[in-house]
Amino acid sequence: MPVLERFFPAAEPGRRRRTGEEPMPFPMGSLPGYQQGTLAWDLPEMIKMVKLVWKSKGELRGAKHRGVLESEDALGGPAGDARVRGQTGVVSERRGSYPFIDFRLLNNTTLSGEIGTKKKVKRLLSFQRYFHASRLLRGIVPQASLYLLDEDYLGQARHMLSKVGMWDFDIFLFDRLTNGNSLVTLLCHLFNVHGLIHHFQLDMVTLHRFFVMVQEDYHSQNPYHNAVHAADVTQAMHCYLREPKLANFLTPSDIMLGLLAAAAHDVDHPGVNQPFLIKTKHHLASLYQNVSVLENHHWRSTIGMLRESRLLAHLPKEVTQDIEQQLGSLILATDINRQNEFLIRLKSHLDNQDLRLEDAQDRHFMLQIALKCADICNPCRVWDLSKQWSERVCEEFYRQGDLEQKFELEISPLCNQQKDTVPSIQIGNQCETLVILFSEISSKGCWLSESLL
Repeated sequence: MPVLERFFPAAEPGRRRRTGEEPMPFPMGSLPGYQQGTLAWDLPEMIKMVKLVWKSKGELRGAKHRGVLESEDALGGPAGDARVRGQTGVVSERRGSYPFIDFRLLNNTTLSGEIGTKKKVKRLLSFQRYFHASRLLRGIVPQASLYLLDEDYLGQARHMLSKVGMWDFDIFLFDRLTNGNSLVTLLCHLFNVHGLIHHFQLDMVTLHRFFVMVQEDYHSQNPYHNAVHAADVTQAMHCYLREPKLANFLTPSDIMLGLLAAAAHDVDHPGVNQPFLIKTKHHLASLYQNVSVLENHHWRSTIGMLRESRLLAHLPKEVTQDIEQQLGSLILATDINRQNEFLIRLKSHLDNQDLRLEDAQDRHFMLQIALKCADICNPCRVWDLSKQWSERVCEEFYRQGDLEQKFELEISPLCNQQKDTVPSIQIGNQCETLVILFSEISSKGCWLSESLL
């Protein structure tokens, strides 16, 4: 092996190589286990020597990579961008863990203009990331020393995922343990748990890339409508999908649609509501004619990422089109302006007791109701989590009010920091809607268990 050449002298030119059966002479006492001029090592000693060799090789390689990275940082190149390193994988990797060829590719393609946007740069997958993605989807979280997170943090994340079906799941803690990659990590785990990867024959790296695209298209500067909210809704959706009265009738397609819709239901949310977009004459309001503006945008953005990633390219065209349409139907159901429409329909089904979950149409309706519940279930969480979500949604409303005041627009309801308090916003924003929806469900003995009501 080339790496061992610095430990053993190279053979002189013309000298006959020894066969594996011939004894190799060494000076007396130069190696452990020396006996009568032959190499007779104990197996543990040999393993220890090999480990030392590879460890020294890794140190040399790490020093070389650190030199490359330091030079990149000095030039202000993309390789030193902490945001790129932090969001391209499930957990951030150490600075010396990327192959050298990745940095050359990243730098050259950016300078030459071959890659048009920073997002495309962040989506470059190296062999290192391919390896980590495959390990992630076979299990939960990679267990390598290459990550900024130590084994204690990864162990806690694994422990939390073992209780992902519990209603007191702390998504804020989980997001910290996964270094801001809660949505990607959670989706990979749930797709694996529900057997969706095997059932739909999904390519693991393509699936991981799609999840990263979804997570990155949420705006982290939004206090509320960000990737953590998406992960929280996805976890709640998972809890609802496990309810026996519903789970016994769900197909793999239903489960995949429910999880994807929950994960992407607010993707690329601008941090302001629909009335703000309408009165500022935003192009999205014009595009969707002031009807479900944000929800239509979330749906179209999701379809765009699905097609760009080619996650479902191996499926028949008619199947893909049906998935896209059903995703749209689920995401559009989260429009709060359609609340009465769904409440009336749900009440009618429960009063008449004509809800047949064997029927695909009725199952889809219940998925819509489940997603609506998951989207506004923050007040139903344990107090510590509910309080954090209340503060976040109020902060986002206040920011919109500040924008409206800055541009001399009428301040929207619940967005005036001087008049609207956190309790009043919660009562006016979500609690009233939530009480009506969950009361209707619980009064008719519907599919939710007492632990989720």
